[in-house]
Amino acid sequence: MSPLMLLLIAVAGVALLLLGVIKFKMPAFIVLLLVSMLVALAAGIPIQEVAGLVTEGMGGTLGSVAVLVGLGAMLGKVIEISGGAQVLSTRFTALFGPRRVIAALTTAAFLLAIPVFFDVGFIVLVPIIYGFAKALGVSPVKIGLPVGAIMLAIHVVVPPHPGVVGGAEILGADIGWATILGLAFCAPLGVLSYFVAKRINRREIPMLPETAAQFESFGSGQGTSGGSTMVETKAPTSSMVISMILLPIVMIMLGTVGGSLVAAESAAANILGFIGSPSVALLVTVLVSYYLLGVRSGWSSEQTGKVMDSALAPAAIVILVTGAGGVFGKVLTESGIGTVLAESLAAAGLPIIVMAFILAAILRASQGSATVAIITTTGLLAAAVEAGDFSTVQTALILAAVGFGAFGLSHVNDSGFWIVTRFLGLSVADGLRTWTVLTTVLGVAGFALTAITYAIITAAGV
Repeated sequence: MSPLMLLLIAVAGVALLLLGVIKFKMPAFIVLLLVSMLVALAAGIPIQEVAGLVTEGMGGTLGSVAVLVGLGAMLGKVIEISGGAQVLSTRFTALFGPRRVIAALTTAAFLLAIPVFFDVGFIVLVPIIYGFAKALGVSPVKIGLPVGAIMLAIHVVVPPHPGVVGGAEILGADIGWATILGLAFCAPLGVLSYFVAKRINRREIPMLPETAAQFESFGSGQGTSGGSTMVETKAPTSSMVISMILLPIVMIMLGTVGGSLVAAESAAANILGFIGSPSVALLVTVLVSYYLLGVRSGWSSEQTGKVMDSALAPAAIVILVTGAGGVFGKVLTESGIGTVLAESLAAAGLPIIVMAFILAAILRASQGSATVAIITTTGLLAAAVEAGDFSTVQTALILAAVGFGAFGLSHVNDSGFWIVTRFLGLSVADGLRTWTVLTTVLGVAGFALTAITYAIITAAGV
């Protein structure tokens, strides 16, 4: 089949994917599987091999993704239900002082977002945002915008979040380097989000009547903030919560950095590799949190188990969508479409890191889900990355570029857009002027940091 025809099949497949998700509101999991099969057949893969290809693509992607997302969801749930968000916010506010409440909550949100999914984490912080906004006499949007923005930045580029984990599996990127680079880029973005949001909030933005009523009744026992009900327990200390967040990061970084400092295949390298394995790091952290945040704080073992189990049902949806995205990537690779795309990129002279950002941004704007945008983009680029002989760090930077492409342009087709605007009382128009602009500015800034780092790394031959 001609290269042009293969590219047309790929374009038609992506268009069909977007049509199913956007127009017909079909579940992304079903649409991804259906489109993968249709693309495989259209590209000439024998019909008797299609079902096996689907199984292979799903299994290959979920081999590590399911473990990481499941354990990450459990850890986030324990921190959420134990009151860890409140503890972190109070502690950082005390450290920064009352005049720097927004900076304090943004810092707390940065840490909380590492193990907690964006939508859950933001909803958990809503009562804290409301409480501090009332104490300061300001609109919750002034506090909530930078808090939400940095949480979304973490969500798209830092493991164990599903998009970046699934994308790493598809591209063959190292999770350790993805974590190190993601955190390094998000730290300055947290500062930038504070100042950009401050500029956006120069004018007073009216709250929607229903949210204004909810905000006014907050603290009086008459309203609800949408936060999760906490199990009655002894509240954890801030150091304990921070330790639970940092433990897997330290273990992963120890394996990644330490492993590069010792002889390959040595006993030390094998031990560091085991310790730094993301699945081992998260498993150890979940077990420690089971005791410290659960049993030791007053929960029974049964209560702690139920809290952790409750995290798996929502995570299952994300895991299946990620696996189906892996199927799509596998089909693109096996059909030769990925190779053709790689050759087209080379002929066009467009750097792969630029293409990674642009493709993810287009898919994000088109269908709304950052996770789907990341998984689909990495599937499209997998063959190009494999053929390009990129270094471990370069591959991780390409993955970061995909994540930042999926960061911006959050608008009405994104569930996160509605969560933020609903709880902050923004109309659709005001949401587009504030939240959409903020995420897009930060997405571009994140990509700029990634591209500069990529240029330096490439020039240095790392």
